Amino acid sequence: MTKSLLDQADKSLPKLNYCVELQNLAAQIGFDWTNIQGVIAKVHEELNEVIAEIDTPNNTQRLLDEVGDLLFVCSSLARHLNVDPQQAITHANQKFYTRFSQLEQLALSKSLDTRQCSLDELDALWDEVKRQEI
Repeated sequence: MTKSLLDQADKSLPKLNYCVELQNLAAQIGFDWTNIQGVIAKVHEELNEVIAEIDTPNNTQRLLDEVGDLLFVCSSLARHLNVDPQQAITHANQKFYTRFSQLEQLALSKSLDTRQCSLDELDALWDEVKRQEI
């Protein structure tokens, strides 16, 4: 069997960067979207496939497959926007951590136990934290 062009990708990279490397290699032979609208359409398509699988019982493997496809195409969206997906997810994780920690502190300052708060109450705290960032 002939080696694949994709065998050149560095498997030791963080997984999101490995996605980008695979996509860049495929793009070398023209297997890529020609514009951002094509990528966005594919994101919508993959999201719709996830949605279609949600209510199917005992569907763990299909959901794993479809969510994986969605994540893969999201890394392609990042690539087309010249955004490092690994940096983007690292930033998103840190932003969530910071905001959630601030939510906990805000709840404490209001004598609220976050474990006893409703989702609506937690969302209100979250929104207040976000407003304070501006």
